[in-house]
Amino acid sequence: MKELNFSSSSQKILALLFITLALLPTIALSECTCEPEDDGEINKGEAQKYQIAAIVSILIAGGIGVCLPMMGKIIPSLRPEKDMFFIIKAFAAGVILSTGFIHVLPDAFDHLTSPCLNENPWGKFPFTGFIAMVSTILTLMIDAMATSYYSKSHFNKQPGRVEVADEEHAGHVHVHTHGTDGHSHGAITLVDDSPSSASHLIRHKIISQVLELGIVVHSVIIGISLGASQSPSTIRPLVAALTFHQFFEGMGLGGCISQAKFKQRQVVTMALFFSLTTPVGIAIGMGISTVYSETSATALIVEGVLNSASAGILIYMALVDLLAADFMNPRMQNNIKLQMGANLSLLLGAGCMALLAKWA
Repeated sequence: MKELNFSSSSQKILALLFITLALLPTIALSECTCEPEDDGEINKGEAQKYQIAAIVSILIAGGIGVCLPMMGKIIPSLRPEKDMFFIIKAFAAGVILSTGFIHVLPDAFDHLTSPCLNENPWGKFPFTGFIAMVSTILTLMIDAMATSYYSKSHFNKQPGRVEVADEEHAGHVHVHTHGTDGHSHGAITLVDDSPSSASHLIRHKIISQVLELGIVVHSVIIGISLGASQSPSTIRPLVAALTFHQFFEGMGLGGCISQAKFKQRQVVTMALFFSLTTPVGIAIGMGISTVYSETSATALIVEGVLNSASAGILIYMALVDLLAADFMNPRMQNNIKLQMGANLSLLLGAGCMALLAKWA
């Protein structure tokens, strides 16, 4: 069975998006429309020490988090076919869901309802909820269309093609092969529902790439905000909070990458891309800290719109592609202990990430 190599184009899109996000702060320079809040004493030298510590700790935590679910060969209980994998994935899905609702969406509301923006139009329409809704709908459309396209593309490349019979032959399928001119009837399964089937692998590949897209968007914004700050009292609590934040998010993404069964080079690329996003964002923020204004109208609009879109993607992915898919899985439906364990793990993951909102 020939594996589809459609991740390279997605990785190019992610790279282009990352470069775009990295350049966005420059358009907000010297456009401050209201005074920045006084968030503590300004000490650039001490702030840089905490920022460098944040880069190192977040990089390590992100790398460990994203790699942990992919260590099934070393730790058998972490393999996708094991019950423990369902428990870990439920925890990670709770983290991602909480990230969207409690971390990203409130930030978007703060940005797009800021008094630094003009009342018309930003104060007369709930743009945050609207953008998040549109983002969710677009994610659904892309999810469905990509799955349909790659499924058809994959099965059309197979040496033998399976077609559904017409009403006259209901209950049968026609199997056309290259070795015969005719066709035969038989009790042949049209769709393989096993976790390793081609259709399942295609779904997991798309899920992992869309999820990484949603995570990357807000990770860059978080990194730039931390790097641009020159207040040690503001940065200090964020170091630990964002370290755990990145670790938990990495677990969610790593679980999806593990199920997708990418080639090793693609796995390494996706893991590195996730791990480096926030640290690179911090470095960019440090570089523009003297001229970048978080309270400029352009910066508020750009960050608010991107956070709204990111929240929509993360909420959709957590509820539809991660939780619904696993919780409605026959394996979990037929195992009450696994259900209880997954429910508790989901609540624990969402609760831990919600608690971090106190500091980040």
